[in-house]
Amino acid sequence: MRTTTVTCDGDQMRWVELPGEDPARVYVHGLGATSPAYFAEVAVHPLLAGRRSLLIDLLGHGHSDRPTDFAYTLEAHADALAKALESAGVTGAEVVAHSMGGSVAVVLAARHPHLVSRLVLVDANLDPIAPERGAGGSRGIAAFSEEEFLAGGWEEVRDRVGPGWWSTMRLTGRVALHRTATHLARATVPTMRELLLGLSIPRAYLLPEADGPLAGADALTRAGVSVVPVPDCGHNIMLDNPPGFVRATAAALTD
Repeated sequence: MRTTTVTCDGDQMRWVELPGEDPARVYVHGLGATSPAYFAEVAVHPLLAGRRSLLIDLLGHGHSDRPTDFAYTLEAHADALAKALESAGVTGAEVVAHSMGGSVAVVLAARHPHLVSRLVLVDANLDPIAPERGAGGSRGIAAFSEEEFLAGGWEEVRDRVGPGWWSTMRLTGRVALHRTATHLARATVPTMRELLLGLSIPRAYLLPEADGPLAGADALTRAGVSVVPVPDCGHNIMLDNPPGFVRATAAALTD
């Protein structure tokens, strides 16, 4: 476990680091998750092993600190991640990022281009979404006000997401969880999709094959983004079908 300070108040981000060659590979988790739990199995697979790999937890999540005075916008997450990577001596990393973490990774690549050489997005959020009470994921969390969420709304979310997701979501600060979900639903300006289209680095987008065609896939493909359906999986591709995830990711990183 490694750690570094990323805010002026001394808040720290932490990651599990696997030794190997540069350029480094950085794995970024989704909302209410933690990178070691979601990526450890695939990061050590023979097709992906051998690189210096940082399985990093965003501020407010997993093993990292959970400040209540942090904005938790996608931009703030990206800037804190940038400070962690710079502290670790990382430049030109291959970033593999899931869901909300993919949104942060797009913003990271746009705001700190020296830190990212390749981008593999795993069913990442690219567009704003409308909050909806009772919905799953960020959509449902963002439907609460912060006061409502902290006063007991989080219990509704706990009961709705089930024991699997809650096993890592419970490690997330409640303020961090709500603010991150709210800003993820609002998205960035320009949107994450627009930022992704404007990047010039190699990019791939992995999605569950069962979800059908990705919205806006033609425009992404024209912009050079490789859109890769992965069979036999749901949203958590790396957990549902590790061999399929590894094959798709390894291909994206060597293309």
